[in-house]
Amino acid sequence: MERLRDAFEALGFRNVSTFIASGNVLFDTTARSAAKLEERIEGALRTELGFDVATFLRTPAEMAAVAAAEVFPEAAGAIYVAFLKHAPDATRRTGLEAMSTDTDRFAVRGREAWWLSVTGMGRSSFSGATLEKVLGTPATARNITTVRKLAAL
Repeated sequence: MERLRDAFEALGFRNVSTFIASGNVLFDTTARSAAKLEERIEGALRTELGFDVATFLRTPAEMAAVAAAEVFPEAAGAIYVAFLKHAPDATRRTGLEAMSTDTDRFAVRGREAWWLSVTGMGRSSFSGATLEKVLGTPATARNITTVRKLAAL
């Protein structure tokens, strides 16, 4: 994570910190365009690490909204939020939601896909790769506890 922090600091971001060892980086910037900022970060990480790294930027307000959302309010099981590169179209959203079963339920809200897994992600027959394929966009998933902790930071 130190190498990741260093890469973000080299890009001129301020107050850079990381949260758990899964690529969560918090930083301050005056940049206005998230898409251009993602491209800039991805280019720098490609140079620094030697491979492509998709990035999924969210503002503090966006993270707070995701953390506060009650997509599965009556749920019993593990809830994951997949941050998407792009919001999927209606056909792809419907396709994912149609894959819901007794053990895995899905919902899409904007650039986030919600996954309720009764058995937990590790025991589910569904995977992050399947999610990306069905939605047609790169994604990275975090459990709701991690999302709430990130939003609080």
